[in-house]
Amino acid sequence: MTFADTWRAWHAERERVLAEPHGWLSITARYWLTSEPARFDGIPGAWHEEDGAAVVSVEPGEELDVPGAARFELVDSGPGEMVRAGGAVVEVARRSGYLLRLRDPAAPVRAAFHGVPAYEPDPAWVLPGRFEPFDEPRAVTVGAVVEGLSHVYSSPGVLRFALGGEQFALTAFNGKAGAAFSVLFTDATSGVTTYAANRSLAVGAPGGDGRVELDFNRAVNLPCAFIDLATCPLPPPENRLPFAVEAGERIPFERG
Repeated sequence: MTFADTWRAWHAERERVLAEPHGWLSITARYWLTSEPARFDGIPGAWHEEDGAAVVSVEPGEELDVPGAARFELVDSGPGEMVRAGGAVVEVARRSGYLLRLRDPAAPVRAAFHGVPAYEPDPAWVLPGRFEPFDEPRAVTVGAVVEGLSHVYSSPGVLRFALGGEQFALTAFNGKAGAAFSVLFTDATSGVTTYAANRSLAVGAPGGDGRVELDFNRAVNLPCAFIDLATCPLPPPENRLPFAVEAGERIPFERG
């Protein structure tokens, strides 16, 4: 397959995952927990936060796939836990405090989804780089699209690369879904042709000499680019690139 064909296959899979029945586009509500038990529209059970955990009590007959009472003790800024509630799913997550998000396959955003606009793939945006590890991983605090909220991630080091005769360095966070690193960034296209707050780039494991490949054609939007109920992190200041990365995903149709 050609470079463009490989990218299009990757992009089609990316769109398929976004459109899954309980994916990010299915979120229809977000609720923050307090120390007082409370009930929320569309979500079975009475929920509250207690001693660093989210706690739920379910009455007989309520459709929530937990026993009569359940406790969720999660990592801050880490992955949430999905609990089936009839045809929907309740996501329990920890973002400083605990929150619930209702994921409904009939969500309007998911129903209207018809793909993600992106720049045409261009091999010129596949840049060689080098991973430079810190002596010890560093905890990095970044802001969020929700005012007053912050995220803390572990950074194993920086990714250095050159463009136009200049040197740049990106703070890398630990990756997920098989990637070694995850990079949050903005650039001169942000708020113009790409989503203003952030984009994310997955980077594979370095070679024995620390070499990595930065394929900006695979820069993707975070959930907040599509929905208003996400709590996405913002890039650290040093990851705000001064040039235009005319590659990867553009502003979603839903925000156009």
